[in-house]
Amino acid sequence: MTKMKVFYLGDLHTECTHESNARIETDAPKDILGKGESFSPTDLLAVSLASCMITLMGIQARGLAIDLKGMTAEVEKEMASSGKRRVSRIVVRIRSGLPLAAPIREKLEKAALDCPVRVSLHPDVKLEVDFVWGL
Repeated sequence: MTKMKVFYLGDLHTECTHESNARIETDAPKDILGKGESFSPTDLLAVSLASCMITLMGIQARGLAIDLKGMTAEVEKEMASSGKRRVSRIVVRIRSGLPLAAPIREKLEKAALDCPVRVSLHPDVKLEVDFVWGL
């Protein structure tokens, strides 16, 4: 099990420390009294999804002797407008300049969609994923 710590810095800021000593700071978003100076915790959820998808694609690509360096993902996160505060929608747009054959693209896209963050999301979170190859 991976160990992490979260330290409340005050003023709605936290510092998250990974067992490797890597650090990430968070801030509450402006719409709930924060300053929006850093990722919010729900931003980290959305960007973790994209990072996980690209990482799993990289693992699959390595086994196929393909280098995905330069691949990008744009992420948008939408909060529910009513009820409990929660993420209601995440849009991930994955782009690569590689003009790969359809069977290879399908393997890489399947790896992305099988990532542990995606399969851990609540089914009420609407997820839209768009892959574009050979830009």
